[in-house]
Amino acid sequence: MKLRYLFLLLLSVGQLPGAAGLHAQKRPLPPPPANAPVQNARTELPLQPADSEVHVQPLAADSTVVLLLGRNKPLSSKVSFVFQQYDHTLHQRHELPLEVPDEFSFTRMCAESNTVYALFTSRNVPGRLWVAAYNGPLEQVRTQQFETKLSREVVELKALDGRLFATVLLNDQLHVTALLLDVPTGQMQYLASVYEPLPVQLTFVADAATRRAEYVLSQTNGRKSRLLLKQLTDKGQLVSSEFVQAESDRSLITAQVTPPQDTTARLLMGTYSLRDPTYAQGLFATDLRPAVGTGVKPALRFYDFLHLKHFFDYLKPSRQARLRLRTERRLARKLPPLRWHYHLLLHELLPQPDGGYVLVAEVYYPHYRYNSYGSYVGPFNSIGNQYGTSPYANSRIFDGYQTTHALVCGFDRAGNLIWDNNFVVENLRRSELEEGVRIQNLPDGRLVLAYLDEDKLRYKVINRADTSPNDEQVPIKTGSAPDDQHAERTTETSQADLLPWFGSRFVAAGYQRVRVDHGPDREVFFLNSVVF
Repeated sequence: MKLRYLFLLLLSVGQLPGAAGLHAQKRPLPPPPANAPVQNARTELPLQPADSEVHVQPLAADSTVVLLLGRNKPLSSKVSFVFQQYDHTLHQRHELPLEVPDEFSFTRMCAESNTVYALFTSRNVPGRLWVAAYNGPLEQVRTQQFETKLSREVVELKALDGRLFATVLLNDQLHVTALLLDVPTGQMQYLASVYEPLPVQLTFVADAATRRAEYVLSQTNGRKSRLLLKQLTDKGQLVSSEFVQAESDRSLITAQVTPPQDTTARLLMGTYSLRDPTYAQGLFATDLRPAVGTGVKPALRFYDFLHLKHFFDYLKPSRQARLRLRTERRLARKLPPLRWHYHLLLHELLPQPDGGYVLVAEVYYPHYRYNSYGSYVGPFNSIGNQYGTSPYANSRIFDGYQTTHALVCGFDRAGNLIWDNNFVVENLRRSELEEGVRIQNLPDGRLVLAYLDEDKLRYKVINRADTSPNDEQVPIKTGSAPDDQHAERTTETSQADLLPWFGSRFVAAGYQRVRVDHGPDREVFFLNSVVF
């Protein structure tokens, strides 16, 4: 017994051979991957999520980041807002206060060039909107209030030539439409050309150079679905309208169209299903321009997920082998193909230096928590890509959308699939159906896909169809010097997000609690520059 006490005494004072200062030893950090990004700038704001809100908008046009920062006023339920702008080294450039009327809550934010638009909705009057337009170079803020009356929820927002195109759910909760808000004049109008019953899937792109916005809307009769493309001017006037549908038993679910500024190509890429417009069976692509000389539009090309090289990489190799064997047996017996049950969230098409495009699609499913009491509170899918409600069930509670992997496909300028790849993700769940995986082009032609998993940055570098690791990660740096990472560690991270910035750079943001050796912990909102 005395020997045991002597051992503990020596250990506590660091005199035991081989255990000197054991309680203060640090586990060495693992070496970063060879292609790890550089985190060359960080800024911290002394904020806590309980009494503040921060909304981040990177601006590629001038390599800055704009924050809309709200703080709870002491002894009050009111919130004071400011716009803050940071340069490419994340040093604050300037700050402007924003007087938001008390009845409004922040809803969405978007940007055009170097102007950031923040949209708020009234908690008291249905359909009342309030917009703040922040211009950094001019160091000014313009505000405008709109009485839309019929709108219930704004589910997507984009800016075009000083006007805002808002996709909104109407008060009847049965229809989705588009609302045009002219911030300089205060005028507004509902766009009658975009008015669809639920459920509907909708995507749209906007381009200031051509002053065009183009919508892709799904239409279904419950058994089969088609797509309707509508191109509008920046003032909401309808320019053209056309249907795209498959002549076989396939249904077109949703799609993305190339941006209007590309006048040499007009491609449509999306997902299709087999006899059931709910689940995706694969991808389709087509060139919407008539062939030269014949005037006939090319036929749609379909790519079943099974025929893609990397789609099923998220499965274990043994399960992949069983799946392919099963499909080969069905094919040999001339049975119908297997029906897949996948939901895909499409990103906007990403132009490539060779003139082609990359399509990124996140594969997701609704996630639920189960209990034996209470009733289910169903989610409302507030997103620009999908609208509708989920079935009610007394024993489960909706817990967000879980992403399993991201499909990445490269197409040439004619819409032909050239290569495909896959980014297997983990622990990526969002309360709303919105993009979680971010993408940037690298200078050498490769792509990087990344997202934040609490205090870890997970990423994958993709070189066309080449196989590469799915599990590369680095911690988010908490200090400005390399030694800080040994003296500090993150104990809690919340509301973390990664956003594309400029070049091959992302900005990481979120709340953190940082534990410091020989000093007090700190709670901050952080911004990190992440350069690949």
